[in-house]
Amino acid sequence: MEKYLLKILGSGAALPSNLSNQSAQVLSMCGRNYMIDCGENAQAMLRKYNVNHSKLNHIFISHLHGDHCFGLLGLISTLDMLGRMCDITVFSHPGLEEMMKPMMAHFFKGLHFNVHFEEFAPGKHELIYDCNGLEVYTVPLKHTIHSSGFVFKEKEKQRHIIRSKVDFYQVPVRMLQHIKNGGDFVTEEGKVIPNSELTASADPIRSFAYISDTAKSERIVEYISGVDLLFHESTFLDINKARAKQTLHSTARQAAEIAKLADAKKLVLGHFSARYKSREEFLSEAREIFENCSLGNDGAEFEF
Repeated sequence: MEKYLLKILGSGAALPSNLSNQSAQVLSMCGRNYMIDCGENAQAMLRKYNVNHSKLNHIFISHLHGDHCFGLLGLISTLDMLGRMCDITVFSHPGLEEMMKPMMAHFFKGLHFNVHFEEFAPGKHELIYDCNGLEVYTVPLKHTIHSSGFVFKEKEKQRHIIRSKVDFYQVPVRMLQHIKNGGDFVTEEGKVIPNSELTASADPIRSFAYISDTAKSERIVEYISGVDLLFHESTFLDINKARAKQTLHSTARQAAEIAKLADAKKLVLGHFSARYKSREEFLSEAREIFENCSLGNDGAEFEF
């Protein structure tokens, strides 16, 4: 079974620092690379961490704060200079295209590919991408402006043919697709061979949830339930939970509480405030609630 990979390009909140760049990640899933948020310097991090930009055709922007989208202009410029010819689609709340178009018109005369902007509705849970065996859903978050998380989820898979059984019952090749889709087989004598005898269970569906820039919100649990990998912002430590509440962000403890409620398999913390010089306290705080937890520092990779 193909391994999927999340690569962290930037893990800092608000300001770039000596520890980290601003928010940006690349998810390698179903044969393609998907960028999630695009903070400053994202294009340099793509090259530093050897991300194949030729497989990067879609960018998902969680909200229109600068630390999540200031890198778009630089990324487009860099890809053009690297000889890119394929179009890119950027998914965002309304307003990003209006901001980007004048700058693109000024800086990118003769751009060798098109940049398409696809808007999705704030405050809704809806399907916004459906292609290549993958679906992407939005998750409404609770922040100072409209903010959305994303759930990347494999589509339902076909069952596995049991070759010995198919050969034994002399199932014609033309029927195999029907059986993979769950159908039974009827022999020439009229005997029904149930699908359960001819096939084994399909591979489990895998999923990833990206939850950034939100106050703790138990409302999202139903949307991210059972995900294999959960990225949840942890801008603050619990000692600063008053500040988290004021700015509508989350603490490491609150991120862990959401992961536990959602029965996620693994939690990745990120979007760390630059006020903290060490991040080990984030890990300690979260692991008191949810053990299978890691720091999503710049350059970190997570397979699922």
